[in-house]
Amino acid sequence: MISDLPAQGARALILVYRLTFSAFAGQWCRHAPSCSQFADEAIQRHGLWAGGWMTLGRICRCRPGGTDGFDPPPKALPAGADPLKPWRYAKWRGPLVCEAVEKPQ
Repeated sequence: MISDLPAQGARALILVYRLTFSAFAGQWCRHAPSCSQFADEAIQRHGLWAGGWMTLGRICRCRPGGTDGFDPPPKALPAGADPLKPWRYAKWRGPLVCEAVEKPQ
């Protein structure tokens, strides 16, 4: 369909990235699946707008001091996600957020 063209174009760009730059730079992603695999699956599953925001959140988590481990795209859209509040599509912090620890008295 014509409405799927932007998402298909984005997925094609991800494929080009994976076959060119990523192949030469090596696989250094701390997450499984890799960020490019995450992006491809999120866009395929949820469309370019929602999947793109999910991917941006994932890239923000994949930084020094960020998260690592198994982190697939969600199967369903998060609660409260809305095209006018796109930041709600993404998970901006991972499960490894430091929490305050009470000191024994």
